[in-house]
Amino acid sequence: MEINKLVRANICALKPYSSARDEFSGKEGIFLDANESPFGDLNRYPDPYQSELKSIVAKQKKLKSEQIFVGNGSDEVIDLLFRIFCEPGKDKALTFSPTYGMYEVSAAINDVEIKQIPLNGNFGLDLKEINSELVEGNYKLTFICSPNNPTGNAFPIEEIEEVIIKSNGIVVVDEAYIDFSETNSAIELIDKYSNLIVTQTMSKAMGLAAARVGFAFANEEIIELLNRVKPPYNVSELNQSAAVYALKNEELIKENIQLILSEREKLKVALNELTSVVKIYPSDTNFLLVEFKDADKTYSKLVEQKIIVRNRHKLLENCIRITVGTAQENELLIEAIKQNEKSTIY
Repeated sequence: MEINKLVRANICALKPYSSARDEFSGKEGIFLDANESPFGDLNRYPDPYQSELKSIVAKQKKLKSEQIFVGNGSDEVIDLLFRIFCEPGKDKALTFSPTYGMYEVSAAINDVEIKQIPLNGNFGLDLKEINSELVEGNYKLTFICSPNNPTGNAFPIEEIEEVIIKSNGIVVVDEAYIDFSETNSAIELIDKYSNLIVTQTMSKAMGLAAARVGFAFANEEIIELLNRVKPPYNVSELNQSAAVYALKNEELIKENIQLILSEREKLKVALNELTSVVKIYPSDTNFLLVEFKDADKTYSKLVEQKIIVRNRHKLLENCIRITVGTAQENELLIEAIKQNEKSTIY
């Protein structure tokens, strides 16, 4: 696919801002070029292209650094993609609902129409309707969240590949929760399809939600476009350092993931024994989507006890999304629901 034909004309013509660190990237010297203060420990601008961080990620993901973009969280990546590929008031994007809400919000901010195809009864991709829509529509961006938020399930890589093949635009596979899943990452398809972008984040399995570090993996042409449009210093030195530190402690991250997965299964067993629980959906993530007999009442009672879960009743009837916590936090949650059941007739 010729990517440049999908890009907005003004972006193709854009001459990106050249920062002082673009012109000199060394770490030693007397720096009098960027109008920084000469005093303090945080007085210098960060590396605008996050070279050290990309080097580590490239090794771990078996990619080239030129195939990696680092964003201020995955949300920055989503917004940049709308700004690069979609003409406001003209172009369209496609999602599969229910899914992560920022696709719709970013589309609205950028004045881009968004079409939502409902997932089927098992929260799977309705490939027949999707393929028909991709043939008839003209979507610049298609977002697939896998594993999906809030449903928790991952889509088979073969189905994702089918969407990529049928699309005449860019397909973005959001893998924020991929570290908790046994399914293969779509990263393995990047060299095969020029219109594929895979996003991941350090907010979930890596425990760096406060640092706001997200990634886009794609061919060099798309990464160059993202670098062209992004703010010059979009990821701070503090956040880059935190990300590097986490990635260098890979074994600790793996241990934490296994603990979360173990606690997820224990939590699932405990929830299944509760009379207020109707159904627990399968999960490839660090959360469980749970259908209660009365989600609003359950949610309100838990908030009163300072246990905060996510009420998704307006999106999925009587469903609450519960993030897997520590063993102690999960036990307190179960005990709280049991106490609420004693005072409520279901």
